[in-house]
Formats: sequence, C-alpha cells, structure tokens
Amino acid sequence: MEFACSHVVCNWGPDGEDVSQVGPDYENRALLKQQTDPLPPPLPPRRFRKPRPTSLPNLPFLTSQLSVTPLSLPPPVPPRLDLQEQENRFKVNINVVSLGVGKLADINQDAGLENFQSPVICGKCSAALSCLSSVWKKLWVCEFCGYENGVDESLAQVCIGQRAGVRSDDLYLPGKSEDDYQNLEDTMVVFCVDISGSMTVTTEVTSGNGSTVHVSRLEGIQDALQRTLKFTLQQTPHRRVALVTFNDEVVIYGDGTRTPLTIRDWALVDYEHIWKQAVGYSVPHCIAETYQHLTQRVKELRENGATALGPATLASVALASKYPGSKVILCTDGRANIGLGDMEQAQSSSADNSYFYRELALQAVQKGVIISVMSFKGTDCRLADIGRLADVTGGRVNIVSIGTVATEIQSISEDNVLATGVTATLLAPDGVYFPYEDEHNHKLVREIGNVTKGLEITFEFAVKPDYVEFCFQRNTLPFQLQLTFKTRDQQKVTRIITEQRPVTISSQVLLGRLNMAVLGVYWAQLCAGLTVEGRVKEARRQLAAQQNLLRHISKLRPIQKEESIYGNWMETMTTICGDMSTESQVLSDEAAEVVYQMKRASSISSKCTAGKQKKTFVRKKAMEAM
Repeated sequence: MEFACSHVVCNWGPDGEDVSQVGPDYENRALLKQQTDPLPPPLPPRRFRKPRPTSLPNLPFLTSQLSVTPLSLPPPVPPRLDLQEQENRFKVNINVVSLGVGKLADINQDAGLENFQSPVICGKCSAALSCLSSVWKKLWVCEFCGYENGVDESLAQVCIGQRAGVRSDDLYLPGKSEDDYQNLEDTMVVFCVDISGSMTVTTEVTSGNGSTVHVSRLEGIQDALQRTLKFTLQQTPHRRVALVTFNDEVVIYGDGTRTPLTIRDWALVDYEHIWKQAVGYSVPHCIAETYQHLTQRVKELRENGATALGPATLASVALASKYPGSKVILCTDGRANIGLGDMEQAQSSSADNSYFYRELALQAVQKGVIISVMSFKGTDCRLADIGRLADVTGGRVNIVSIGTVATEIQSISEDNVLATGVTATLLAPDGVYFPYEDEHNHKLVREIGNVTKGLEITFEFAVKPDYVEFCFQRNTLPFQLQLTFKTRDQQKVTRIITEQRPVTISSQVLLGRLNMAVLGVYWAQLCAGLTVEGRVKEARRQLAAQQNLLRHISKLRPIQKEESIYGNWMETMTTICGDMSTESQVLSDEAAEVVYQMKRASSISSKCTAGKQKKTFVRKKAMEAM
C-alpha cells in the first residue's frame, strides 16, 4: 500500500470544506491587532520610591512633558510557502491509497515473507489479527470495528510473533493438494477475427523495397497472426492457440486440426446454445503440434458478409474458459450488426446490448479469461461499448494501423498473467468511508479478476463528519489490505498487509511533499471512470480542482519530468470532457481508446518517461483536432 499523503486528513469534506473544526491551529501566522489608543496606559505609581537627592541638578523639563512613543511590536513571522494554503482551498481529497496489485500478486518476488496456514479473522468485519492487534487474556478487541473476539493465546503469538510495530506483510498459503496442480503453460490464446466485407478496405503502405502497395485490413491481420504464431511457437511452444472468425456466421477453427464448427442463423441469438457448443469444442493440442494447421487456416481466410461480433466473442470466451489465465484477442473494424450485441438495431434495444456485453465480461472474469479489443484507425466500432469487455476483464483497448497491428497483437498475446480470481478487501477503522464506491462503510471489497504485470488500482477515503473528532483523538488510524488470488499454478494465496497512519487536519498538510505518483494515477483513473459512466460534469469538476492543485504545487517546488506527465493526462482528459456537449453523448473511438487506457493508468518510472510522454502529447493533439 502506498499513500498520497503521509498523514490521514480527517477533516476533509466532499466539496473541500471543513467538516469539523478540530485540533489546535498550528499555522505559521501572526495576527496583529492595531492600537486604537494614541498612548499606552500610564505606569502605576511606585509606593516605596525614595525622594530625589537635592544634590542632583533639576531636570530641564518635567517627565510628564516627554512624548511617549509606543513600544514597537516584533515583526510578524514570515509565512512559509508550504503552509500558506488557505484551509481547504483546494477541493481535492488527498486521502488516496494505491495498491500495486501486479507486484503484490507476484509472490515469487517476495520469497522472504513469512508464511502461515490461515489468518485469525474478526467475527464482525473480517479483519485479520496483525502487528497492530493487542490480545489480553485471550480477548482481542478488533482495532477496526471494536468487536471483542475470543482468541487462543498460542495462536495469537504465532500470528503476531515478533512483528509488533507499525507495518506487517504476511502470506497465508493453505495446504495444497494434487488436484490443485496446473501446468504453467496450460493456457490458451484465442484470436477472434473479423472477416466481414468491410475488411476489404485497403491502405497504401511502403514495402521493404520502397515501392507502394495497397494492403487490405484482412491481409494486415493475416500477416500479424502468422508472425504471432511463429513468435508463440518459439517462446511458449506448449501453449494452446485457437482461431475463431466471424462475419454473418461464427466459425470455430480451434487449433486447426479438426473440422470447424459453424454457428449461424437463429443460433446467433441463443446465448446458452453458443456457450454450450463452444465449451464442447475440444482444443487438445499445443502450438508446437498445430502451428502448420493454424497457419494454413489463417492464409485461407476471405472477407464477406455482416459482423456477428457479439456471438463470436461469446464463443471465444467459452472456448478459453476451460483454462484460467487464458486470453481472447478481438480484432474488428466495424460495429456488431447481427446476433447478440447488435448495435445497429432500433434505439430501444441499446439497453439490452449493454446488458449483453456487461454480462459477458463478468462471466469472463469468473472463468479467468482476459479480453482485449483492437480496431483500425478511421473506423467506428463503438469502442465505448465493446471496450467494456477489456475494461472489466483486465485487457487492453487499442486502435491500430496496418503498420502497427502485428506489434500490438504480439504484445497482447504475451503470457503475462500473474494471478486469477483476485479479490482485494481494504479495511479502515469504523467512521472511515470510500467515496465513489458502492459501499459507504469502512470495508471495501473489489472483485478484480485477472491481474497482469503493472496493474495498479487506487481508492479515495475520507472520515465521516460525526467521527472526525474521534479519529483526531486516536492520533493514528489502522489500514489493512487482504488480497486473495490464485497463482499461475492454481495455488490459493492470501496476502495481508497492515499498517497505521498518523492523523492531521487539512491546514497542516504540506502540499509540496505529496506523493504525486499516487495522486496522478488516481486522478486519471477517477476522471476516466466518471467519463465512461457518463458523469461528465463531475469529471470536469474534479479535473478543474486537480489542475488548480497542480499549479499551486508547481509554485512550491520544481515539478519533476515524470510528474509533468500526470499533468498532461489531466489536460488530455479535459479536452475529451470538453468535447462532450451532453451527458448522454457517446465517446468517439479515438476518445474511448484514451479513456480506457487512462482507467488502467499506472505510475511512471523514469526509465520509460520519455516514450510515454511523447505518446501522451500525440494523443492530446489528436483530441484537440477532433
């Protein structure tokens, strides 16, 4: 867990206002009260003053005639720039935590962690006994909800051990049976390819010898698939690869060694029938045994007909569902216009289409299947709708050209799945809640599904107004992450990280010391998510507040090169939201690609800053040209 601020700001409100005035005012300010009287009050008479000696000469004038000058007050302490912000002037919640799920699920990188069989769980909130827990006379009062749990002292000593402190990170690995074993390479890649009539559209490209040729979209896909098949054969020869095509019918080729299965006509609108047929189609061989067959199938593809995208995607997910950690790569150049998920029917059926793609995405997550979506430049595929398949399952959304399609397909097909069936549970003390989430209590559960390298998810949290004073008096607040998942070899793992954070109030936050990587990733994910949901006004409000804070921080300290990219992200999202005149306006494919990539934003390392920054500027200019 990584926090944007070193402290928990307990008096932040949803609109940036103070929810309670608590704690002393430690701001570095000197308030001067102007003197209203021209002279200070006279000194009181001295009762025991000795008479003046007569030998001394007389004073030239009376002391009462002296002009009395008021004593000058000390100059005010100059304000410190890092404390000069007005209280809650910036309507941005900096209570943000980032979870590097891609790193946490890769337990091979953390071989030194202590392993236990099972955690001791609170009977009310399901928090785990940790280094912050205290057991007295076999009684554990949960530090998150206050529930009294009876605990065996010997078991408590095993769970807590010598780790008493402010942070613990533990792995819980239950006993593994022989039935849990799975070959690490026993996963599948399904290429789901559009061969409708629109795939005949050609693009002018320059060949290797410098001559100009016209290449159709299907020819570009065929060349990309042949390269990817060869790459897979060299890198992971024991992996399964399958092919599914679609136009006005769906054809399942599998690994290319069997008679293809065709789904057409009425069957294109029967969800259960398509699923049952595809699951029953066997793909017994790996790429080392089927490379020649698959290559020949790809070469024989011809384009014609309509676009049964929905039924083909459903069949591909069903085909891959027998192997958790598998991938479906959907390549298309047009809207679905036949069968399930048809986007060109009457407007009244659009809700049914959205329901179809949402349910298919959830079923893919349950089966451990990742869906990635690729379309061609200059086409209208309604990426805002079908991109949800990738967004929910952990895949990618990309718009490619003839020249880049091979690289993108090869990159997506690489075997980088770290874990499946991932669930993240984030616990905070009673009185803390998570804005923008469904839950309004101190426990948040997020079903993540599949996890690939580099995945980060972020959450915003805040203290309820009635609990501000209580939390401030606690001085520190505990947080706990419980990550449950299955590894590549299907081993069940629970990873529990517990730590505590000190408490402060908004007027004492040092804005110049905020973790901009955590905030930048969260802002991108939040505003992209709001835009996809159609909450454009809320996204604009957040963007304006975020950019205001960034401008102020830039006055406090120099902005690092990698940090400037987060500002570029905000500018790009501002351009996209500004182009949407109404809440119900559908995103263009180009905007949808950027928004879905923002939803899966991750912190930027200095090694890849330059390339990503250049790519961000290119996208920003594309948005401005729209």
